[in-house]
Amino acid sequence: MKRSVLLGLFVTASLMASASFAAEDLCAVNLKTIENAKSQISPEMSEQVAASVEKAKADHALGTKKGTEDCIAETTQTIQAIQKSSDGGKQ
Repeated sequence: MKRSVLLGLFVTASLMASASFAAEDLCAVNLKTIENAKSQISPEMSEQVAASVEKAKADHALGTKKGTEDCIAETTQTIQAIQKSSDGGKQ
C-alpha cells in the first residue's frame, strides 16, 4: 500500500512539473516552426514575420508567465498568418 501511495505522489508531481514547463516549450516550438517555415514566407511578409519573431523573443526573454504567454500568442498569430498566406488566403 505504501508503494502505491508513493508511486501516486511521484506520478502526480511529475505531471504537475511537466505542465509548468509546457508553456515555455510551446513558445520555443512556435519559434522553431516559424524558423522552419521561412521558405514559405513571401517577401512582402518577411519584415512582418521578422518583427513578430523579435517581439516574441523579447517577451520570452522576460522570463515571466506573462512574457511566455505573450510569446505564445505572438508566435501563434504569426504561424497562422504564414499558413494563411501559403494557402492563398483560403481558410
